Amino acid sequence: MYSSIDSFMERVTAKNPGEKEFHQAVYEVVESIWDFLQENPHYVHAKIMERIIEPERVLMFRVPWRNDRGEIEINRGYRVEFNSAIGPYKGGLRFHPSVNLSILKFLGFEQVFKNSLTTLPMGGGKGGSDFDPKGKSDNEVMTFCQSFMTELYRHVGPNTDIPAGDIGVGGREIGFLFGQYKRIRNEFTGILTGKGLNWGGSLIRPEATGYGAVYFAKEMLNTRGESFEGKTVAISGSGNVAQYANEKINQLGGKVVTLSDSNGSIYDPDGIDEEKLQFIMELKNVKRGRIKEYAEKYGCEYWENKRPWKAQVEVAIPSATQNEINKEEAQMLVDNGCVCVAEGANMPCEPEAIEVFHEKEILFGPGKAANAGGVAVSGLEMSQNSMRLGWSREEVDQKLHNIMKNIHDACVKQGTKGEYVNYVKGSNIAGFIKVADAMLDQGVV
Repeated sequence: MYSSIDSFMERVTAKNPGEKEFHQAVYEVVESIWDFLQENPHYVHAKIMERIIEPERVLMFRVPWRNDRGEIEINRGYRVEFNSAIGPYKGGLRFHPSVNLSILKFLGFEQVFKNSLTTLPMGGGKGGSDFDPKGKSDNEVMTFCQSFMTELYRHVGPNTDIPAGDIGVGGREIGFLFGQYKRIRNEFTGILTGKGLNWGGSLIRPEATGYGAVYFAKEMLNTRGESFEGKTVAISGSGNVAQYANEKINQLGGKVVTLSDSNGSIYDPDGIDEEKLQFIMELKNVKRGRIKEYAEKYGCEYWENKRPWKAQVEVAIPSATQNEINKEEAQMLVDNGCVCVAEGANMPCEPEAIEVFHEKEILFGPGKAANAGGVAVSGLEMSQNSMRLGWSREEVDQKLHNIMKNIHDACVKQGTKGEYVNYVKGSNIAGFIKVADAMLDQGVV
């Protein structure tokens, strides 16, 4: 039994030394559900929180592969199978030099609550490698993926653990991973999501996270009688999530004025319309170029090595990576008239930034709720694979919209105090209850 949040976190920190991202993710959840736990002591007596922060299984393995020069390279692979109380482990694979155990534990922990909020039967997990696909040939990426799956295959399966894509793992990588799994196991099953449409993928899956974040922001704005119509929006990143958030905002009558990559940000006050967005998709998805080329083509501002949060906007959708909005940038957004922030990435706002948003009563949608669209459609892809059928684009989009609305409603139910909705508290409590009750039902496991 812990007398305070601080004493609980001291134990977490001692057991998981040096894992600052994981500590941050755990603190955010514990701090927001602490009062709820005191009001529901049966969860405390069963030590659900202590159990839920401990992964069920952590896999770490060597990934040797040969580059195009014939040299052997070695990377480290991971899979963190965090919680399977409500379904098989589900969560992405990330290939990026920054990948380490702390980041994957934070992502896996977040995934437990995110998947619970979708109401679909999916547990939480995350994995990946410190391999960097940037600058690698298709052959090198294939060779790495085949080596990675040669170890991972023994730990995953359609009823055990179903990985998906994440940063550095797109359709190309999913294809190579699936091909190797099929070759080893001699079976065609829905072992991965984010597959190609002609071999088991789902319509809307590439768009899902970006669309879902916008749908969630739309529901938040609705609570104040507002919409995207005529709103100016800042988006960070220029990958999958950012691109499709931009597309959906355009469809809803908003105007996106920023995108970014690791080198800097563009600011286009005229808005990134459909034609300009097609240029960005070609630039980033095919040519693998830098966002600066957009500024050169369209003559807009380029903020080198700067994030986009100094732009004057009413809505912000951070969609790049963790901890990309600090306290000062949050204050800048508020001072410039921002009324709504929806996290398209995982944990992109630092805790001090979230405090600013709550103090100013800004509409703030945390990642585990706002960016749950990707895993929601992954769950729908799993259903289609199990039934050996496919749904139309309109059917999947409607199901996604309904799921995001239901997540929003659950957050409002659990997070409303007075007239202000604390979506962090609402999402954590709503996500916790379903997983915790399932763990209680299943005994001490």
